[in-house]
Order: sequence, then structure tokens, then C-alpha cells
Amino acid sequence: MSHQGMKDKEWMQDVLSSQKLITSNYNTFANECATPELRQDMLSLLHEEHDIQAEVFDEMNTRGWYPTTPAEQQKIEQAKQKFMNSFM
Repeated sequence: MSHQGMKDKEWMQDVLSSQKLITSNYNTFANECATPELRQDMLSLLHEEHDIQAEVFDEMNTRGWYPTTPAEQQKIEQAKQKFMNSFM
């Protein structure tokens, strides 16, 4: 399937990049809301956009277009320790 001359992989990469930008913007908006009601609306939208981003990522990963490699347990522990130490 072609999307105005773009291949599926390019189209999905564009969608994923757009979702990352959208979630970043909604996060900023949520941080700057003047009322609790507006903040809750922005957080709901942010959650929906994160769900869309996750669906796009999962589809790309399934197709082999955004492969991830599992982290080694030792590196996970090191990252956790580093994170914990930065708040102590």
C-alpha cells in the first residue's frame, strides 16, 4: 500500500514521529493548565495519544521496522541503582 509516494515503513515512521511530538506538546499543556478540570482534560488526551503511539510502535516492532533488544539484567540493575542514587 502506498501513501502519496511513501512506502508503508516511511509512513509509519512519520506517524510515530508525529505521535512523539504530540505527546510532548500535550505534556507541556498539562503542566501549564490553570484549572484542575482543564489539567484533567489534557491528561486524558495525553493518555490517549500515548496509547496511539504505543500501537504504532508495537506495529512497527512487529514488522521488524523498529527492533528492540532486551536489556541485560545487569544493565537494568545498574540503571535502577543510578536512578535511586540520584534521588538520595
